[in-house]
Amino acid sequence: MTIPSSTYRLQINRSFTLDDAAQLIGYLSELGVGAVYLSPILQSTTGSDHGYDTTDVSRVDQDRGGAEALERLMASARSAGLGVIIDIVPNHLGIAHPIENPAWWDVLRLGPNSPYASWFDIDWSRGRVVVPILGDDARLTVVDGELRYFEHRFPLAPGSWSEGEDADVVHDRQHYQLIHHSRGNTEINYRRFFAITTLAGVRAEDPQVFAATHALIRGWCEAGIAGLRIDHPDGLRDPLGYLHRLRSFAAEQWITVEKILEPGEELPKTWPVAGTTGYDAMREVSGVFINHDHASGFTALYQRLTGDHATIGDHIEAGKRLVVNSLLPAEVRRMAALAPEIPHAGAALAEVAIAFKVYRSYLPEGVADLDQALATAARRRPDLAGAIDQLSPRLHDHGDELALRMQQLSGAAMAKGVEDTAYYRYSRFIALNEVGGDPDQFGIPLQDFHALQASRLSRQPASMTGLSTHDTKRGEDVRARLAALSEIPEAWLRFAELFLSLTTIPNRLFGYFLAQTLVGTGPIERARMHAYAEKAMREASDGTTWTATDAAYEAAVHEAVDAAYDDPRLRAAWDQLDVRITPAGWSNSLGQKLVQLTMPGVPDVYQGSEFWDDSLVDPDNRRPVDFAARIRLLESFGDAPPGVDQTGAAKLWITRQTLRLRRRRPDWFESYRPVMARGPAHDHLIAFGRGGAIALATRLPIGLAARGGWHDTTVEIPGSYADVLTGRRWSETFPVGALLDTYPVALLAPG
Repeated sequence: MTIPSSTYRLQINRSFTLDDAAQLIGYLSELGVGAVYLSPILQSTTGSDHGYDTTDVSRVDQDRGGAEALERLMASARSAGLGVIIDIVPNHLGIAHPIENPAWWDVLRLGPNSPYASWFDIDWSRGRVVVPILGDDARLTVVDGELRYFEHRFPLAPGSWSEGEDADVVHDRQHYQLIHHSRGNTEINYRRFFAITTLAGVRAEDPQVFAATHALIRGWCEAGIAGLRIDHPDGLRDPLGYLHRLRSFAAEQWITVEKILEPGEELPKTWPVAGTTGYDAMREVSGVFINHDHASGFTALYQRLTGDHATIGDHIEAGKRLVVNSLLPAEVRRMAALAPEIPHAGAALAEVAIAFKVYRSYLPEGVADLDQALATAARRRPDLAGAIDQLSPRLHDHGDELALRMQQLSGAAMAKGVEDTAYYRYSRFIALNEVGGDPDQFGIPLQDFHALQASRLSRQPASMTGLSTHDTKRGEDVRARLAALSEIPEAWLRFAELFLSLTTIPNRLFGYFLAQTLVGTGPIERARMHAYAEKAMREASDGTTWTATDAAYEAAVHEAVDAAYDDPRLRAAWDQLDVRITPAGWSNSLGQKLVQLTMPGVPDVYQGSEFWDDSLVDPDNRRPVDFAARIRLLESFGDAPPGVDQTGAAKLWITRQTLRLRRRRPDWFESYRPVMARGPAHDHLIAFGRGGAIALATRLPIGLAARGGWHDTTVEIPGSYADVLTGRRWSETFPVGALLDTYPVALLAPG
């Protein structure tokens, strides 16, 4: 197996095709990238901008360039010495337009007699596949041998209709039942991806289904792709079995899994993979740049300004309870049917799913997580303790259908209830409210960060590390700016009080959330802020929701956004705070980037984030990237390092210099040793040696400036080194202030 020195994620879609990606290979090579890392490229729903809704596993998406464009990209990458990593989606298929999914179309046409019926996790005891698609005007027609509902097309079973028959009568003879969309969460009878009815779960645990759905992927591996990224393994019935089957033909590929690890949780040791896709690393890197000492102060500010004294644990429980009871009752009902002899089995199973502190157990591994969930559920609902006790033996049996489905349910409850609900409600400090984050831990002390990296090196030395992805709630530099905010609680208090006093958002928690977002991004395009505010408030489901919008509430939120841009007093305060934190945000951004690119693991650069990244949650973080500007700037570099300014040139330079060094001398990045500064500002330096290269970065820059800078703080290193960022040479003991007078970071290489 060849482990790439680094990866560069590209979002492939109809506006940025595989041929467009091939045109970037020269740029990526110059940047120092080791492998180009592609979003899903199998045929997906027409118009999909992400590709996670695969409709046809037998071909590369035509809108994305097709198989020929993939071959051209692979040839271009191969000639430049770059690997190709492809994101694959084994858990589900897109069924929004049945006609586009040959397997699903056939199942709807032939029911359980379809050769594809085994592909999908359908409860046929219902008799028909329940499809929640209808609106209030459920007028069906039969056109050209198909059942039609407006633009929606459905097949007709052979011999089930004749010309001129009433469409409703024809519908009743089909292997599917079209119902009102509002009934889907309670009546659906096929497994979904989370609560998305247009993504149907696939039974990848079946060897024949696996072989059929992975034939093209197998061909890619035989053709020499460098690696695979596995989307959402927690949705699979048997992740370990799946990964072993994958390894049967991907023995030489570098494989990472999109597994969200909670703090302290480890990837199952039995999984034959290199590691995760890096959300755990993101939590660690972002955390070390947050002022841990201000945790209690920010908590007090939050509670005083919002009135919210609930803990993040309280919000998580409430979010998961909302999701399990409103979005996932069909899944709970299906599980309860497996234990008809146990009274209140459904309520007990729901309570257990709510109680999990991690996404799922992987029985027989992770039994401690299951035990904890069972105990918590019984404590919260003593009236259900008897039912929980009766269910316990079956939930511990890794061969029991009930146990297997609980592991899939708990992951869906966690993802929707925590990331997509609680993290939009609890707003003490939103930089922490990230996928894989820990809002309860306000910053990571320096010594803890070093311990985490030593552990990372011993456990997952080839795991991916990241700072931004297509799923992050806010871009890496938004978090970097918020980290700067963590140093100045008094200034933040003044702005937050003003924002809340001059706006009329009924929910002060969301008002506080929005105020932080404004500071985190700075004055971005107004339309982007409005779009983000709409998504965030509906995800929070606390005042308005996606399915039951409150016009007055939403109008108040949008008025608050406009006030930030237009109200003279508020805009002046926003601009003043923006001016104060921007230089510190740049410092944190460069520090985060250098640390992530040099820490143990394989660093990934999310498309375009080699410039400043003010992105917010998708679809904002999937906006088109101006690669032409990046190419021009990279080509303009001479030997002198560019300054730190609004262009982002410094971030591009540091990314290039670091990736090139990692690619050229991987042996200089094989160990981990904390490097400690001495002197009055020693705690403002995060530094570590990697077995040759030494990375150094400034942390808490506002506090550093307030104390007058580095003064006589020094760092000692054995031997002679050159800073690959500035070209200057250093040896033995030297002043940190002199080392970091050009950039707030340095990367020393022996020689």
